[in-house]
Amino acid sequence: MKIENAVALVTGANGGLGGHWIQGLLNSEVSKIYACARNTQKLESIIATYPAKIIAIELDITDESSIIQAALQCPDVTLLINNAGILLNQGLIASKDLSAAKTEIEINYLGTLAMCRAFAPILKMNGGGAIINMLTMLAKANLPANGSYCASKAATFSMTQGVRAELANQKTLVIGVMPGTIDTGMSKDYPPPKVPPTEVVKDALQAVMDGVEDVYPGEQAKELAAQLLSDPKALEKALAQMLPVS
Repeated sequence: MKIENAVALVTGANGGLGGHWIQGLLNSEVSKIYACARNTQKLESIIATYPAKIIAIELDITDESSIIQAALQCPDVTLLINNAGILLNQGLIASKDLSAAKTEIEINYLGTLAMCRAFAPILKMNGGGAIINMLTMLAKANLPANGSYCASKAATFSMTQGVRAELANQKTLVIGVMPGTIDTGMSKDYPPPKVPPTEVVKDALQAVMDGVEDVYPGEQAKELAAQLLSDPKALEKALAQMLPVS
């Protein structure tokens, strides 16, 4: 798929990675960008960078009516970027209750699935297009300190595979992007190595052009992917040392 002249929609456009998606798409010369957030006032500085191409859309991916309204407003989308997500830094047993786990599942998994469902017919109508789902290497290997987040991303990884299979006949490319730690405010307390946000976006958009389904931006992600192939149990045991703070 060519990104030049594509019409892109980015969820979570006001987040730490959101602005980098917008800039990467502008650099790729898309024709239009729908920048989505629950509060569009938070998008004003982003829109100001290129108001002729960037349109603010109010969107809550946990609200069915909000998603339906967005789909009605954006009938020409050819590239859906499911970037919205949440990390609450909670363990599975150590957490005081299930509230964090429920929120992460609702946003990271169910919200992303809802967006795929709403925009699949639009992508089909516009020739197939592509979906990018922002995942993490922790979708494949659980880090107990963020156990419920990892579980929500594991569900999203499995969902990405299923959506890919269901949309193959309409020629929609479905990409899972699995970086290690991204150098954004969300990861400010995490140790290096960290992958620059610009590299994540660049690798993901290149995957759209090359037809690559699984993307591992950064040194950390590539190393973890290799470990999963060579000795997955050893990686599990290594990550098991990183327990939730009691």
